[in-house]
Amino acid sequence: MATKLYVGGLPYSSTDDALKNHFSQAGAVVSAVIIMDKMTGRSKGFGFVEMSTEEEANKAIEMFNGQDFDGRKLTVNIARPMEERPRRSFGGGGDRRGGNGGGYGGGRSNDRY
Repeated sequence: MATKLYVGGLPYSSTDDALKNHFSQAGAVVSAVIIMDKMTGRSKGFGFVEMSTEEEANKAIEMFNGQDFDGRKLTVNIARPMEERPRRSFGGGGDRRGGNGGGYGGGRSNDRY
């Protein structure tokens, strides 16, 4: 059964292929993906590698955790399941400006008695 690894500390210039090639030294790589920022299209500096067996995954952890990869120190461990996060709602009304929605007036009155 395949085992997924978390890989942190990746150089921002890394590619999926470079990650796959590097981890293939420990065994058969099922998949390798670097997580990209949707807004900038730039790497977030971490990714996931899926090794074909648990033994190969453990070997990859031993071989690469704390080791240099293109000038950066890698963090490699068994990936945890993604935690459930509350949904973010951006629609449906409500004042998203913050504060009291004011912003007018507040200066001295020009009325004279």
